[in-house]
Amino acid sequence: MNKGSFTHAKTQIFVATSLLVVSTAASSAPNFRSIDGSGNNPNHPDWGAANTQLTRVYPNQYGDGIETMGGAGRPSPRVISNTFGDLEDSHPSRGPSDFVWQWGQFLDHDISISEGGHESAPIAVPEGDPWFDPTGTGTQTISFHRTHFDPNSSPREQINDITGWIDASNVYGSDPVRASALRTDDGTGKLKTSAGGLLPFNETGLPNAGGTSNQLFLAGDIRANEQVGLISMHTLFVREHNRLVDVFAAEKPDLSADRLYEKARKIVGAQMQHITYKEYLPALLGNRALAPYRGYKKSVDARLNNSFTTALYRYGHSLISPELKRLDTHGAESPHGHLPLQQAFFAPHRITTEGGIDPILRGLASQACRKLDLVIVSDLRNFLFGQPGSGGFDLMSLNIQRGRDHGLPSYNQARIAFGLAPVTKWRQISSKRKIRTRLKELYSSVDDIDLWVGALAEDTHSGMVGKLVYRGLVDQFERLRDGDRFWYQKHLNHREMQELAKLSKIIRRNTDIGSEIHKDVFHVQ
Repeated sequence: MNKGSFTHAKTQIFVATSLLVVSTAASSAPNFRSIDGSGNNPNHPDWGAANTQLTRVYPNQYGDGIETMGGAGRPSPRVISNTFGDLEDSHPSRGPSDFVWQWGQFLDHDISISEGGHESAPIAVPEGDPWFDPTGTGTQTISFHRTHFDPNSSPREQINDITGWIDASNVYGSDPVRASALRTDDGTGKLKTSAGGLLPFNETGLPNAGGTSNQLFLAGDIRANEQVGLISMHTLFVREHNRLVDVFAAEKPDLSADRLYEKARKIVGAQMQHITYKEYLPALLGNRALAPYRGYKKSVDARLNNSFTTALYRYGHSLISPELKRLDTHGAESPHGHLPLQQAFFAPHRITTEGGIDPILRGLASQACRKLDLVIVSDLRNFLFGQPGSGGFDLMSLNIQRGRDHGLPSYNQARIAFGLAPVTKWRQISSKRKIRTRLKELYSSVDDIDLWVGALAEDTHSGMVGKLVYRGLVDQFERLRDGDRFWYQKHLNHREMQELAKLSKIIRRNTDIGSEIHKDVFHVQ
């Protein structure tokens, strides 16, 4: 979900980045992916590799056409956030579950992150803002740092710091140092865990969102500690890797540790793809949204585009509930209680001392997610990662400011880029009078609307999303599939395909959860 997930804002780690991509394949065998994502396309080995540029679907809209912030003349992102902040929310009791946004975030952390740099571009807070300027000073701002970029680019182009493939890099890492630190190095091919089969702690001080403390978990992606639902997903797939190693070792005891590691990594990456395309995307976009798979096409450029990562795939922030359910085996509230979202951020102790991951996974499957719209819960709009004035952020403001930082097209320009006609009247965006009225109060015309705002304001078109999000996601996910030489439907043999399963089965394989969750965890039954 950045991009359909929580924005990494608490700790903005600047990573000096080179566009010189060197293949770091863990094995010389062509049957396995490189750790850094390079070498997938034989004609363009840098496509999808870590530390390479995002692409664009529309020319940049920087203020000067080169690098300055876009959106000049538009309201402060915090003003926009406050304008929609008091709208009433309708929280359905049935339908798509919290696993839609949680898988969206987990997947997002497999395919993209663009870290903040040193350039400050603070978000203006309106005078008397009840959360960020309660004393009415008129001088308060929300901290924001512009994304680091390729220093050799002009106009400025942002970088994807991790592999752009659906390859479980969030489990294994996108560079050899992190990948090595996650392995047990004991001849088994397994990944490290801590007591109770939980994630290992960051004992070596590797970069981590939230800081390098050894009280935080270590995973393939730096954002694993952002909230306990995400920690639970990381834990689940580390356990799945280790389970697969045991399966393969029993079948072929003579396999080396490296070979066992790569075989299990291959299947875990395939599981990510299988669940995404067979369960998650149908729940989000509706059935048969994507064209049928016709095999690998090396002419397809699968690289992630800036409008997808920085706006359209951040749809999921709208779906998140203000409370994470924690349930026991009978479906009742766990002894530790349900967890307010603002208490779930960077809180691994909620896992280690309050019942592990099982209650959280049951809760994600049992609660219907919120509708996709411009209503964002207060926990994200006022308390993201902390109290206002004490490290807290507004996720809605960050999304809008990030779009301007990246020089994204406006809402109408993006519609044109994805083959949709531009809207000419406010009523073409939304049938809801309150939404139209507030958009008109904020923007001088329909051509001025920020991409993320307009995309979430649209009426539902298919599944859970409006037309623009639908078109943008279909485009990106078809290319991620068709341009991947290691796509699971092409790359796995018959024996390996037998290990693929629904997310519910992977949960049951690796936890004490049984029939209390349904086969389709992406819908509340």
